[in-house]
Amino acid sequence: MTETKFTPRVFSGIQPSGNLHLGNYLGALKRFVDMQQPEMETIYCMVDLHAITVWQDPKELAHSTRELCAGFIAAGLDPEMSILFNQSQVPEHSQLAWIFNCVARMGWMQRMTQWKDKAGKNQQNASLGLFAYPSLMAADILTYHATHVPVGEDQKQHLELTRDIAIKFNHDYGVDFFPITEPVIEGAATRVMSLRDGSKKMSKSDPSDMSRINMTDDADTIAKKIRKAKTDPDALPSEIDGLSERPEARNLVNIYAALSELTPEQVLAEMGGKQFGEFKPMLAELAVAKLAPISSEMARLMGEEAEIDQILAKGAEKARAIAAPILQHTYEIVGMVGAKQG
Repeated sequence: MTETKFTPRVFSGIQPSGNLHLGNYLGALKRFVDMQQPEMETIYCMVDLHAITVWQDPKELAHSTRELCAGFIAAGLDPEMSILFNQSQVPEHSQLAWIFNCVARMGWMQRMTQWKDKAGKNQQNASLGLFAYPSLMAADILTYHATHVPVGEDQKQHLELTRDIAIKFNHDYGVDFFPITEPVIEGAATRVMSLRDGSKKMSKSDPSDMSRINMTDDADTIAKKIRKAKTDPDALPSEIDGLSERPEARNLVNIYAALSELTPEQVLAEMGGKQFGEFKPMLAELAVAKLAPISSEMARLMGEEAEIDQILAKGAEKARAIAAPILQHTYEIVGMVGAKQG
């Protein structure tokens, strides 16, 4: 069997669950923009089907989907260079997911850490969608034959499952049809922590709004949250090892590094010895310079819902042009007679 050469293609998606924050920007959106290169096809999706694995208010889901699209564009994604769409507008995702439901094994799904965390002791009352959604995630990726997926550490297990499904499908049917997708995990602040507790991930569900920088925050609010971020009394070290037992200090250094396109080591080489009274204003100025224009553009776009809907519809057409032939070929491999895609 000859090895298939796949087109270099990036796919990633974010759930439209509302309240985009700095962690989403540094861990995902900024990296999506960095990967938007002429030599690489880039496909970015608002995964609304994943969102409804738990109850969503319909009006809030629609608002959050548009807001996420606005965040993508305001962060620098160009709908002419990248394909932007919401998942439910491309039915090939769900159709391929059913094929993968029949390839994946129950034991694989039961091992998923996020299933255990989200369902907890209430597994019998959790939705079937919540249990099976890693199979849909595999379909999201493989319906485009994506070769690379930028992911955070918390999604790495799901990408490993995607690779397992691709390997098993190829083996079961004696083909080299689905690529073994590579994860792309990099960057100083792929995991941004709370501004109030450096041991916890920054989250929209934290009851304290001061724990996060929202992508809709204005310049004054961004600066205020940085100034009030929890720190310790010691000066910044000159070496990275000096942050090992200082989670809040490490978080702020990582944020500065990611926003300034430096490594944490480079930041400390420059900032070592400075007290937080001096470092925080510098970080606040940098954060405002980078983030305030994004929040302003998001606000403008959210005032033009028709423009957002048009971008999503156009993106869905482009996505289907890639996905439909791949699904059709999958059906032919499986032996589904006369299964034609509209």
